[in-house]
Amino acid sequence: MSADPARTPDPTDPEDLKIITLARSTRARSGAAEGACVRDTDGRTYAAGAVSLPSLRLSALQVAVAMSASSGVTGLEAAAVVTAAHTVDEAGVAAVRDAGGSGLPIYRADVTGTVGGVLTT
Repeated sequence: MSADPARTPDPTDPEDLKIITLARSTRARSGAAEGACVRDTDGRTYAAGAVSLPSLRLSALQVAVAMSASSGVTGLEAAAVVTAAHTVDEAGVAAVRDAGGSGLPIYRADVTGTVGGVLTT
Protein backbone atom coordinates (compact mmCIF):
# COMPACT_ATOMS: atom_id res chain seq x y z
CA MET A 1 0.00 0.00 0.00
CA SER A 2 1.37 3.40 -0.87
CA ALA A 3 0.24 6.97 -1.13
CA ASP A 4 -0.01 8.04 -4.73
CA PRO A 5 1.12 11.65 -5.22
CA ALA A 6 -0.49 11.71 -8.67
CA ARG A 7 -3.93 11.16 -7.14
CA THR A 8 -5.71 14.09 -5.61
CA PRO A 9 -7.26 13.69 -2.16
CA ASP A 10 -10.36 15.44 -3.55
CA PRO A 11 -11.94 13.08 -6.07
CA THR A 12 -14.10 14.65 -8.76
CA ASP A 13 -15.21 11.53 -10.62
CA PRO A 14 -18.93 11.03 -9.81
CA GLU A 15 -18.42 7.27 -9.53
CA ASP A 16 -15.68 7.75 -6.92
CA LEU A 17 -17.84 10.23 -5.02
CA LYS A 18 -20.64 7.67 -5.10
CA ILE A 19 -18.61 4.95 -3.36
CA ILE A 20 -17.48 7.44 -0.70
CA THR A 21 -21.12 8.42 -0.10
CA LEU A 22 -22.21 4.77 0.06
CA ALA A 23 -19.43 3.94 2.53
CA ARG A 24 -20.39 6.92 4.68
CA SER A 25 -24.10 6.10 4.70
CA THR A 26 -23.44 2.44 5.51
CA ARG A 27 -21.26 3.42 8.46
CA ALA A 28 -23.89 5.86 9.75
CA ARG A 29 -26.81 3.46 9.27
CA SER A 30 -25.13 0.49 10.92
CA GLY A 31 -23.34 2.39 13.68
CA ALA A 32 -20.15 0.54 12.77
CA ALA A 33 -16.69 1.95 13.43
CA GLU A 34 -16.11 2.17 9.69
CA GLY A 35 -17.91 1.79 6.40
CA ALA A 36 -16.51 0.78 3.04
CA CYS A 37 -17.60 0.38 -0.54
CA VAL A 38 -15.95 -1.24 -3.56
CA ARG A 39 -16.85 -0.84 -7.23
CA ASP A 40 -16.40 -3.73 -9.62
CA THR A 41 -15.36 -3.55 -13.26
CA ASP A 42 -19.02 -3.58 -14.33
CA GLY A 43 -19.80 -0.55 -12.15
CA ARG A 44 -21.69 -2.45 -9.46
CA THR A 45 -21.08 -1.39 -5.87
CA TYR A 46 -20.84 -3.35 -2.64
CA ALA A 47 -21.07 -1.41 0.63
CA ALA A 48 -20.48 -2.84 4.09
CA GLY A 49 -19.77 -2.01 7.70
CA ALA A 50 -17.14 -3.50 9.95
CA VAL A 51 -18.06 -6.73 11.76
CA SER A 52 -17.11 -7.07 15.40
CA LEU A 53 -18.40 -10.28 16.93
CA PRO A 54 -16.73 -12.39 19.61
CA SER A 55 -15.95 -15.06 17.02
CA LEU A 56 -15.46 -12.86 13.93
CA ARG A 57 -13.72 -9.54 13.30
CA LEU A 58 -13.56 -8.08 9.81
CA SER A 59 -12.89 -4.57 8.61
CA ALA A 60 -15.53 -2.91 6.48
CA LEU A 61 -13.22 -3.16 3.49
CA GLN A 62 -12.77 -6.91 4.00
CA VAL A 63 -16.56 -7.38 4.18
CA ALA A 64 -17.16 -5.30 1.04
CA VAL A 65 -14.56 -7.31 -0.88
CA ALA A 66 -16.04 -10.58 0.42
CA MET A 67 -19.50 -9.49 -0.73
CA SER A 68 -18.20 -8.72 -4.21
CA ALA A 69 -16.27 -12.00 -4.39
CA SER A 70 -19.30 -14.01 -3.28
CA SER A 71 -21.24 -12.37 -6.13
CA GLY A 72 -18.76 -13.69 -8.67
CA VAL A 73 -16.92 -10.43 -9.33
CA THR A 74 -13.68 -10.94 -11.21
CA GLY A 75 -12.21 -7.45 -10.82
CA LEU A 76 -12.45 -4.19 -8.91
CA GLU A 77 -11.94 -0.59 -10.01
CA ALA A 78 -11.87 1.39 -6.75
CA ALA A 79 -12.62 1.32 -3.04
CA ALA A 80 -13.47 3.79 -0.30
CA VAL A 81 -13.30 3.59 3.48
CA VAL A 82 -14.98 6.04 5.86
CA THR A 83 -13.39 5.92 9.28
CA ALA A 84 -12.29 8.06 12.19
CA ALA A 85 -8.88 6.36 11.97
CA HIS A 86 -6.03 7.94 10.05
CA THR A 87 -5.10 4.69 8.34
CA VAL A 88 -6.74 1.87 6.41
CA ASP A 89 -6.19 -1.60 7.81
CA GLU A 90 -3.58 -3.61 5.93
CA ALA A 91 -5.80 -6.71 5.71
CA GLY A 92 -8.48 -4.67 3.91
CA VAL A 93 -5.93 -3.25 1.48
CA ALA A 94 -4.64 -6.78 0.85
CA ALA A 95 -8.19 -7.98 0.15
CA VAL A 96 -8.68 -5.21 -2.44
CA ARG A 97 -5.33 -6.11 -4.02
CA ASP A 98 -6.26 -9.81 -4.12
CA ALA A 99 -9.60 -9.06 -5.79
CA GLY A 100 -8.54 -6.27 -8.10
CA GLY A 101 -4.80 -6.28 -8.56
CA SER A 102 -2.31 -3.50 -8.08
CA GLY A 103 -2.75 0.17 -8.86
CA LEU A 104 -6.34 0.54 -7.60
CA PRO A 105 -7.29 3.65 -5.62
CA ILE A 106 -8.56 3.32 -2.08
CA TYR A 107 -10.05 6.58 -0.82
CA ARG A 108 -9.84 7.16 2.94
CA ALA A 109 -12.43 9.64 4.18
CA ASP A 110 -13.36 10.89 7.62
CA VAL A 111 -16.84 10.57 9.08
CA THR A 112 -17.97 13.77 7.31
CA GLY A 113 -16.98 12.27 3.95
CA THR A 114 -13.94 14.51 3.51
CA VAL A 115 -11.21 12.57 1.74
CA GLY A 116 -7.98 12.61 3.74
CA GLY A 117 -5.91 10.43 1.47
CA VAL A 118 -5.76 8.09 -1.47
CA LEU A 119 -3.85 4.84 -1.29
CA THR A 120 -3.05 2.55 -4.16
CA THR A 121 -2.89 -1.22 -3.99
